[in-house]
Amino acid sequence: MKQMLSEIKAYMNQYEMLKPGDRVIAAVSGGADSVCMLSVLEQIAGVLPASVRVLHVHHGLRGPEADRDEAFVEQMCRRLKLPFVSVHRDVKAYAAEHGLSLEEAGRILRYEALNQAAEDWDAETRQNQNEAVRPARIAVAHHREDSAETVMFHLLRGSGLRGLSGIRPVNGRMIRPLLNVGRSQILAWLESEGLGWCEDSTNAATAYTRNFIRHRLLPLMTEEVNEQAEEHILQAARLFSMADQYLSSQAKEVWKQYGGLETSEGKAGAFFSARIPLTVFREQEEVIRQYLIRHMIDLAAPGWKDISSRHFEEILKLADSRVGSRLDLPCGLTAQVGYRELELRRGEKTQDFAGFSMEQLEMSVFSLEKGAEIPKNQYTKWFDYDKIKDTLFLRSRQRGDYITLADGGRKSVARLMIDEKIPREKRDEIPLLAEGNHVLWVVGSRISEYYKITEQTKTVLQVIYHGGENHGR
Repeated sequence: MKQMLSEIKAYMNQYEMLKPGDRVIAAVSGGADSVCMLSVLEQIAGVLPASVRVLHVHHGLRGPEADRDEAFVEQMCRRLKLPFVSVHRDVKAYAAEHGLSLEEAGRILRYEALNQAAEDWDAETRQNQNEAVRPARIAVAHHREDSAETVMFHLLRGSGLRGLSGIRPVNGRMIRPLLNVGRSQILAWLESEGLGWCEDSTNAATAYTRNFIRHRLLPLMTEEVNEQAEEHILQAARLFSMADQYLSSQAKEVWKQYGGLETSEGKAGAFFSARIPLTVFREQEEVIRQYLIRHMIDLAAPGWKDISSRHFEEILKLADSRVGSRLDLPCGLTAQVGYRELELRRGEKTQDFAGFSMEQLEMSVFSLEKGAEIPKNQYTKWFDYDKIKDTLFLRSRQRGDYITLADGGRKSVARLMIDEKIPREKRDEIPLLAEGNHVLWVVGSRISEYYKITEQTKTVLQVIYHGGENHGR
């Protein structure tokens, strides 16, 4: 057992899980794994030193059995003289409300409670010390078999390299001190320390996917395929993790050079946009394109869930679609192809568009062929694509809007509308296609001379306005 404790200490030091003076909340269910973790932490924390508190989450699912677990953990904490808190959550009601399995709902509520307890402890410590403190750690009792089980779980669900990397030793404030030891070592520790534990009857229920993998699939692979199957799965996970980190760093380098962000807060809430030039995106290897998408989602919706490999494939296809194509995603995200960029955004830009939307425009980009005839249609216009440098918006007039005249001078849109005798009450109803304050097109009327097709034009942006009866269609 001294050897096991030494291995755990070395593992924790390797990943800087705990430092002298740290505070750690131990998630203790009463099962063998969490009881072992608490026993180990209590010994290590006494030497560091570090402060330990215990949190137990009562899921309200197993009646007297759950009450027994709660009482067991409380009694253990009394014996060890450790602060103990139990929180009660209605997992069944939460699962029904959000359309989740009991397993997933329990996981979400458990981690919410742990994070809240850690944040509360941080606030309490800052108030007492009046200085910055290292965030409290949260210790959970995953071990080697849990990591192998997670790899198989994600493999069968069609996960990418991140999911196939297994469980991370450290993830934010979350630490996993037992991740380098196996279940047999945990049971041996409990026996040597004379510690009991509680058995959760639902752990044997193979109706839960993870339990099926743990009790049926992994043992079958070990018995029938290779007795070192679990070790080989973990070896593969380490390779997957290295590959994932490398590809992620490569994508981030591309993003650092070419990516762009836009954020704002307004009456409609937060707006966040991550954009990358389509030419840059399309020239990357497919795997880097996948990682660029993941990075953009990480930026736009930190902690995202429910976005699967299928969504990644759909975004890849979208990037090869025509200008204006869009895709609605989970987490309130939207992917859209602009005239130059692939954009992932969350929320709506807080700007007054007077009911206008880029969806009213059909946009396409193509090379200008010699002798091509420019359309004369009032609601179909061609523009010199290479002169456009920023994002286009379809909106109503704004202070400072102007168009460029044939002599290179400028004319304000306000003056233009006066000269064309447009009634004052109608002026905000006219859509403008604009790049900043430079208006390409007063829809249904004039276009800016600056963006017009010339002999030097190589690439054309064609815009067709589908604005309904109010605007001549």
